[in-house]
Amino acid sequence: MVTAQAVRYHEHGGPEVLTLEEVPLPRPGAGQVRVAVRAAGVNALDWKVRTGFRGTPPDGPQGTGIELAGTVDALGPGVTGLEVGQAVFGQVASGAAATYALAEAAALRPKPEHLSYVEAAALPVALETAHRTLEELGLRAGETLLVHAVAGGVGLAAAQLALARGARVIGTASERHHAFLRGLGVVPVTYGDGLEQRLPGHVDRVLDASGRGEVALSVRLTGDPDKVLTIADPAGAAERGVRFSTGKGGSLPVDVLPRVPVAEVFPLERVADAHRRSQDGHFLGKLVLDAESSLPR
Repeated sequence: MVTAQAVRYHEHGGPEVLTLEEVPLPRPGAGQVRVAVRAAGVNALDWKVRTGFRGTPPDGPQGTGIELAGTVDALGPGVTGLEVGQAVFGQVASGAAATYALAEAAALRPKPEHLSYVEAAALPVALETAHRTLEELGLRAGETLLVHAVAGGVGLAAAQLALARGARVIGTASERHHAFLRGLGVVPVTYGDGLEQRLPGHVDRVLDASGRGEVALSVRLTGDPDKVLTIADPAGAAERGVRFSTGKGGSLPVDVLPRVPVAEVFPLERVADAHRRSQDGHFLGKLVLDAESSLPR
């Protein structure tokens, strides 16, 4: 019997609950494809769910990972527009950290030739989230957008999409990332106490990708809760009347591909280390799992 390898956990807990296990080769259903995974992105949501963020105890073994890049390995009934062997990238509901994963065909896009699989796996969540949140904020050309945690995957994607719209972008980040951010056209400022005094002028709208208590300040800066949106602080959003935005993997606006650097690459068997690094934070770009070395030859 042909099998696959998948990262799974059987109970909520720390990174140590993650194990790389042999599993049956998944079979695509209607509208699905099976992807031979070459690389999978690591996101904060992965370890939040693993630790019990959603509260419900696991009902059987659970996979992890919601973005991938690889090649189409099999087509389910009714799938058109994709071919076996085609290089693709996109989001999945769960289970991207594996050698083979199932994806809805509609959620995949052809991988641009100039991107490696590792680079492509860093894009889906950041790109979809950035596009969605800027639409929800109603950002317009000529306005100034403040992005909290601009050096992360979503922050970098949002900053570049905002600049492409003709907006000015200010972003909070560690000082060691400032030179890179200036190269993109972002005005970087150090986060922490006294941020309001360090800002170079008026702020029209705010995207909080940090979740470290910046919602109240953001409302004060813009003067309007409707001009602030967070993807990382639902409690602060509820308290201050700010929108909390979450998505389930919408379409990818592939007409504009932002530059999201890969901070570090881990083999599948070191997924626990990747989760620890993600929880530590303060890195530039995205963390990615390399699944290609685990694929059968």
